[in-house]
This record gives sequence, C-alpha cells and structure tokens, in this order.
Amino acid sequence: MRVLLVNHFPLTGSGSGVYTANLARSLVKNGDKAAIVFPENRSEYEHYSGVDLYPVFFKGEEDIQGVNQSDMNFPCFTTHPRSVFNFMDMTDAQRKEYEDKFREEIGRAIDEFKPDIVHAQHVWTLAGLSAEACQKRNIPMVVTCHGTDLMGIVNEEKAGVNWGREWAKKASSYADSIITISEDSHNLAKKILGDDINAVCIKNGVDTGIFVRDTTLDRATVLKSLGIEKPYKHVVSFVGKLADFKGVDVLIDAIPQYEDEDTVTLIAGNGELREKLKAQAERVGAKNLVFLGNQPQTVLKDILNVADVSVVPSRREPFGLVAAEAMACGTPVIATNEGGLPDFVHDGVGILVPVEDSEALAQAVHSSISGERTFDRAAISREAQAKHSIDKKVGDFKVAYTHAIDKMRSAGKVRRYFDVDDGEHDL
Repeated sequence: MRVLLVNHFPLTGSGSGVYTANLARSLVKNGDKAAIVFPENRSEYEHYSGVDLYPVFFKGEEDIQGVNQSDMNFPCFTTHPRSVFNFMDMTDAQRKEYEDKFREEIGRAIDEFKPDIVHAQHVWTLAGLSAEACQKRNIPMVVTCHGTDLMGIVNEEKAGVNWGREWAKKASSYADSIITISEDSHNLAKKILGDDINAVCIKNGVDTGIFVRDTTLDRATVLKSLGIEKPYKHVVSFVGKLADFKGVDVLIDAIPQYEDEDTVTLIAGNGELREKLKAQAERVGAKNLVFLGNQPQTVLKDILNVADVSVVPSRREPFGLVAAEAMACGTPVIATNEGGLPDFVHDGVGILVPVEDSEALAQAVHSSISGERTFDRAAISREAQAKHSIDKKVGDFKVAYTHAIDKMRSAGKVRRYFDVDDGEHDL
C-alpha cells in the first residue's frame, strides 16, 4: 500500500510531527510505501529510510538557499519549539500564500508518489487542501484529529474567524473517516465537528525502537552529558513544548514543595513561554531546575530512563504521547486527570492529579522519589511496549485505509487501489 501523509508541522518538536514520522517508518517496516508533505524551516532536517519527503520551506532562523522559502515562519495552533507564529495572527495574504504553497506541493506529491490513500493530520487547512486534491484525482482520504486543531477551531470562532473551520468542513465531508487519538478527543471531535462524522479511535503509538528501558545507563553520566556536573540522587523530568496548555507553570510552582539538594528537575523542550517560565522559577525559588531546550529523541530516551518520574501537568492533553514514551522506558508518570491521559495512566504506572493543583503534583512527586510510592519499572515498560507500540497499531491504520479504498472502489471512482492478493493496479 502506498500512503501519503500530510502534516501541518515539522516531523520533530510536536506530537503530531512525531506521530507522522513514527507511522511512516512503521508502514515502511511493514512492507508498505510512505511519503510525507510537511513544513520545514531548516536546511538540515531528519530523513527516514524508505520514506519520501516533500518539505515546504518557511522562514526560521536561517535563509535556506536554493528553495522557494516563505518570508513567514510556519504557523501553529499554540506554539512550537521552532515557531511562535500563530494561525490566528495570519493576514489574508499570508493565508493565501500558505494555501498556494501547500496546494502545489500536495498536488505534486500525489502525482509523483501516486498514493493509494492520503492520510492528513489535523482537521484543518492542509486536510482541506488534501481533500480538494484527492477529490480531483479520485483518491480516498482519512484524517487524524490531534486535538489542537479542535482548539484552533474554537479559538478562531471566538474571534469571529472561520478560515480553519471552512477547511475542516471540506476535509471532514470528503474523508472516509476521522481518526481520533483518545476517548476524550473522540468525544470532542463529534461535539465540534458534528455527530455525523465517521470517527474511529486509534490511540497514539510510541516508537518502541527508540523509547525502551535501558538499565545500563548511569544517572550521573547522563546528567554530565547534559552539562550538569552534580550527581543528583533524584531526577524529575518534563518533556514537551513550553505552551500554556502544557501546564509547565504548575510544575514550577510545585518544585519548591518537593525539591531538596539531592533532587533536580529537568525541562526538555522549547516554546514562547521559556523566558516567562524562567522568571517564574526564579520568583518562586526553584533552585535545582534546568531548562534543556529541544533534545533529540535519543537523548530524551536517556533522560526518561534515568528519571525517577516523568511529569505531564497538562491542562488538557488530547492524548499525551510523552507519557507513553516515558512508560516505554519504564518511568512512572505523574499526569493530570483530564483529556486523554486517564485512558492509560493508572495506579500501576503512575499517579493522576487534578489540573492546576501544584500541591497535589508536589505531593505525588515527593511520594515517588521518597519511596513512599513504588513502581515496577520493568512492568511499566512491558505494558507500554505491549499496548502503545506504533508497530502494533499499523494494522489498525491499514484497516481504516482499506475501508476507505474499498468504499471508493465499490463506487467505481478509485484510480488506484490496493489488493491483498494481487498488489497495486491502475484502473
């Protein structure tokens, strides 16, 4: 099967980017073909064996030679480690440029790669553009709703804007199914997009080839590799972008309540709130706190492995991929009891706390690092590997793909289709 994936963000730095890259690589491992259309603002970016890439270039920190680079950075729903430009801040001219650049690249990718199906990420502009391109060429499509797209629709409508909503309508009316990533996002998608959408829940998946328990790692050595000379006895980690809905400010308020001279808190990630959060940390007296900035997944794996706990204090997390990644490393998770996190964070793998409650968060961290609460790290890793591996979810995606292809094929409209017995054919 040939699958073209389309995403609104680069393939690192955000949950949907990681989701897209993980799925593409797992499809290739499964013997399928995959390609990705995505925005990029660097000349050097990640490549994946067997995956065809179609980047659309935007202006970040460098001028990229030899490409048609936009003067604006790629827009976001909230913030991204490499862009703080918001969809809400776009002018009409910028929206048109964004549409034109992706309309051209999506069309080019479809015509060159010749996919059996297009899988767009986010029920938003690029999903609508993908629907437009697929409809012209009789190609089936599915869309994954990641949750931040729903936030975008709500925020736009509060401001009296309907740009994203209009594209979302086009996407959801053409797509065979809207794939949701948690029970919470499933219910929210139906509420915002309409009960009549064909919503299918396929929960997020972890690259368990990277995120795996590693008992050979030495905590002091990992800390030293991060520029931290002191061999702290306890490590508390946060991984994610520094955006308001991630609740990092709640974590910082909690730090003085649990930290001591033997405990360090590591914040891995970046975003528009970095300086504000640093000022907050100084104000509340969080002494042993280190902002690490963006880190590659291989380094995040090491951080999670040596951490006593990984904290996910989000105000509302559509799924919480970083929690599943931590669990795959055998690390217990302290997470909020909102959004998609309660779907898989339970007493055996961590602790759920109320949103906005720094005291409860601090108590949960303290109980974990003091030994009051103990966890079987090997069992946590086994559970995550069994339930959250993206490789084990590929079959669920292919069921959704095959349903969409067969539906169009039965209507006599599919130009290309996948047949289990005979392979690919042109009609």
